[in-house]
Amino acid sequence: MQMPDVPVNVPVDDPNADTEWNDILRKHGIIPEKPPSPTPMIEEALVEARRLAHENRLEGKDLDELAELEDDEDEDFLETYRKKRMQELATITNASVFNQVYHVQKPDYQRDVTDASKDAFVFVLLTSSQGVNTESRIAIEIWRELARKFGDVKFCQIRADLCIEGYPERNTPTVLVYKDGDIKKQLVTLREVGGVRCKAADIEKVLVEVGAVKQTDPRLRRNREEGEEEAGHSKIRQGKTSADDEDSDWD
Repeated sequence: MQMPDVPVNVPVDDPNADTEWNDILRKHGIIPEKPPSPTPMIEEALVEARRLAHENRLEGKDLDELAELEDDEDEDFLETYRKKRMQELATITNASVFNQVYHVQKPDYQRDVTDASKDAFVFVLLTSSQGVNTESRIAIEIWRELARKFGDVKFCQIRADLCIEGYPERNTPTVLVYKDGDIKKQLVTLREVGGVRCKAADIEKVLVEVGAVKQTDPRLRRNREEGEEEAGHSKIRQGKTSADDEDSDWD
């Protein structure tokens, strides 16, 4: 049986509803076709996410951890990751040509910082001009630690007033991150990274953020493990202190 013509001005309560009347309206082009359900796309994205997670399950594991998985993983697949880790370590070793803090002079700034950043990331620390700034002293110690640890990044240091005439003492320390001849990031004081509580790990996050160090870098992993171990010891010490305090109540 042929359906009657549908008037153009017919009212529609819900154009997306699955009703016989809406099917008639869609057939005559009065309302648009119903958009596809997002459910299949969501399910497809979840399947793809699980696939990628499975394929990348060994990312970030060091050589010792890979060795522990010999009984659980396919030998060829494991060997592929082992070679990848060894290549990454070799690349880091070959690129570690700095390994110290460079005290820069203003006349050499262009060469030692701007030009040098065309080959590697350069982190410049502008320190307190008066030498009494607490955050500057903290940053100087962190710079020494990170320079030894990340030899493929050039860590430089210069007194702020010798670098920029009249630079405000309240803005020290200042961190400038150079790459390819340009400043990629700057931190005015350590406020954004913990202030006087700033630690090397906080600056390491900046290294990762700007791309100077990969998130999977094994040197970051060692730092996290050392931090977790230190936190564990701290909890043990606190536990002992609490126990001692309880005992003292009975003295």
